[in-house]
Amino acid sequence: MYFFRSIAAAFSMFSRIPMPQVKWDEKTTTYLLCAFPLVGLLIGGAELLWLQLSQLLQLGGLLRAVGITLLPLLLSGGIHMDGFCDVQDALACHGSPEQRREILKDPRSGALAIIGAAVYLLAWLGLASELPAEGEASLLFALSFLLSRSLSGLVSRSYPKDAGEGLLHIFRRGQSQKAPMLLLLLWNVAILSAMFLLEPLRGSAMLLAAALCLLRLLFLAKKKFNGISGDLSGCFLQWAELAMLAALILTEKVVSL
Repeated sequence: MYFFRSIAAAFSMFSRIPMPQVKWDEKTTTYLLCAFPLVGLLIGGAELLWLQLSQLLQLGGLLRAVGITLLPLLLSGGIHMDGFCDVQDALACHGSPEQRREILKDPRSGALAIIGAAVYLLAWLGLASELPAEGEASLLFALSFLLSRSLSGLVSRSYPKDAGEGLLHIFRRGQSQKAPMLLLLLWNVAILSAMFLLEPLRGSAMLLAAALCLLRLLFLAKKKFNGISGDLSGCFLQWAELAMLAALILTEKVVSL
């Protein structure tokens, strides 16, 4: 029963989908990140439906790409983009990790956050305009939303130190328990295997792109912030999804030569 509460809590926290109110006790928060990839399943499924609908209605490439770009933001409520923007502002600080963590807590957005978000969305829009509407490429694209969240959940629970007393600190309760880590590992193994088996070349390129983003996250957590935080995890998720889309499109173009 508590895992169903965790699913409801995960969708309440990381999406705009209405959910019944659940009791936020230690069991619920301990397993919340294990349910996080299910939000990615929803977003990936919605992207597939939009691709099919745009093909059925014979929409232009730009309009189709706009839908692909907006759907993750609309369904997630922009919570991860908020983390991305906060990290852009914090990285501009040349002070101590403590000062950067204070910037993460600041609700205001600086110029670098706005510029970073604009560049990100333009890059996503351009890449999305090249995404095929059907076939293995669209399925790999949908799976990328599950992988980004399963990796984010895994590193959020397994990193030895959290930076602050935010929501991620609450989600890491019961960190010594093995069951949540095992579930997250199974999520990652299943999604990685599915992407590789679906299309080995393009799947491998996307997995490499996600791995590079993960290495960057670990570097920042250690050197710049002295710990992991919800903003860093959200920023990684945005990096990984853009990088995987870029790897998919680039590989698609190289193969078609």
